[in-house]
Amino acid sequence: MKQVPIIVLDFGSQYTQLIVRKLRESGVYCEVVPYREEIEAIKARAPKGIIFSGGPASVYAEDAYKPDEGIWKLGLPILGICYGMQLITQHFGGEVIPADHHEYGKAELKIVKEDSPIFKNIEDQSIVWMSHGDKAERLPDGFEVIGTSENSPYAAIADEKRQIYALQFHPEVHHSVEGVKLLKNFAKYICACESTWNMGSFAKEKIAAIQKQVGDKKVLCGVSGGVDSSVVAAMLHEALPDEQLIAVFVDQGLLRKDEADQVKTMFKMLNIPLITINAQKEFLDKLEGITDPEQKRKIIGETFIEVFDREAQKHQDVAFLAQGTLYTDVIESVSVKGPSKTIKSHHNVGGLPDWMTFELVEPLREIFKDEVRKLGLELGLPKDMIGRHPFPGPGLAIRVMGEVNAEALRLLRESDAIMQEELKATGYYDKVWQAFTVLLNVQSVGVMGDNRTYDNTVCIRMVESVDGMTATFAHIPHDVLEGMSRRIINEIDGINRVVYDISSKPPATIEWE
Repeated sequence: MKQVPIIVLDFGSQYTQLIVRKLRESGVYCEVVPYREEIEAIKARAPKGIIFSGGPASVYAEDAYKPDEGIWKLGLPILGICYGMQLITQHFGGEVIPADHHEYGKAELKIVKEDSPIFKNIEDQSIVWMSHGDKAERLPDGFEVIGTSENSPYAAIADEKRQIYALQFHPEVHHSVEGVKLLKNFAKYICACESTWNMGSFAKEKIAAIQKQVGDKKVLCGVSGGVDSSVVAAMLHEALPDEQLIAVFVDQGLLRKDEADQVKTMFKMLNIPLITINAQKEFLDKLEGITDPEQKRKIIGETFIEVFDREAQKHQDVAFLAQGTLYTDVIESVSVKGPSKTIKSHHNVGGLPDWMTFELVEPLREIFKDEVRKLGLELGLPKDMIGRHPFPGPGLAIRVMGEVNAEALRLLRESDAIMQEELKATGYYDKVWQAFTVLLNVQSVGVMGDNRTYDNTVCIRMVESVDGMTATFAHIPHDVLEGMSRRIINEIDGINRVVYDISSKPPATIEWE
């Protein structure tokens, strides 16, 4: 197992992934694991420091989340944030009680101990973000106050002899003005981590790992033309001789308009030989009558493997399947919060069948979407390819609410193509993280000319995000949306209404299914 300088124990905070992102942006590699991760698995990563995330629970509750007791015996520096702070307070003999009132929002941090290494180069009275309903009432022996705020006399505490620090506020969120610097101080000055992690070093490390894992066997790489699979294919092309890489593009009938031709052109440009398989009928036949989104995902994932397996039989020594699984896919498909529920099965993770005999090669499994884009540029892929919006593995199937059939796909493809054309023409394509249309399979009354219509509704979904873990709906000018709506309704028979999705993630997800 690779060395991970900082490990973040996840106690269920909505901000946990931000801790990881901010440290990585500072050049320190770190990973998030469930709070109940076994101590041996943590030791195997040889961390230099541990961070406890925030969380929605109370440490004094009967079913409060607690880490493996071995954590406290490692002798490593620990940083507790919010719930993590209260956990530290309780464990070492202090007292945590419900606060008189919940504290949410901005506060000024008054630094009490200016020479504390965690506050190095941090300005006094900088803005931090509070979000808590409990508070420390009495500090444990050996701990001292190193920072306060107007409503939090214990905004920051520490036992510097044991290198244990705890913050009532969230340094990882955008509103904590110097929060990133504070996290970096913990990593650099307290845990002695160096800022050596970047996409160049990651690429070299992963290429070497691919060569070691694959040896002289062959790898079947499933490609879709999206950013993730293209970057994986480029890494494999860099790592392996041509005869060991079998790049396979499966046209499953769930692609966007003209996408199959675009994929073929792209891989020709990359000088990567590509095998194209038309499996449209096979996929659509299996999806007939299926309306449950989880079933759709699992059917599509399993059918992909069946197609890949048949192709592998035509070649000797194919032992591996490579795919573009991302960190966000793993997080949302595996319950990293322990008892929390899986949000949805991702095509690359939860949709794979038990009988699959391939060993997986997943070089992107540890990184976020924006990091994949940086990696692609590092590998020399063109900017227009790297800048493409994310596209889900199950394709348009999860953008059709209900049963997937040829007519539904026609309406969705055509509406999406018009929306994309307008987005690019108005200069907004590169300003949003992701944009697509959803066929709601909801019909409503309309009037076209003098005739009554009873046709379908299409929803336009556009979001702004950095890594896909959280997202806000994009504030697109009304005239741009109006142009999209007018064209979709006028040019596509069967659609008479267009709506715009103004929900954010959380509580919604980016995709509808």
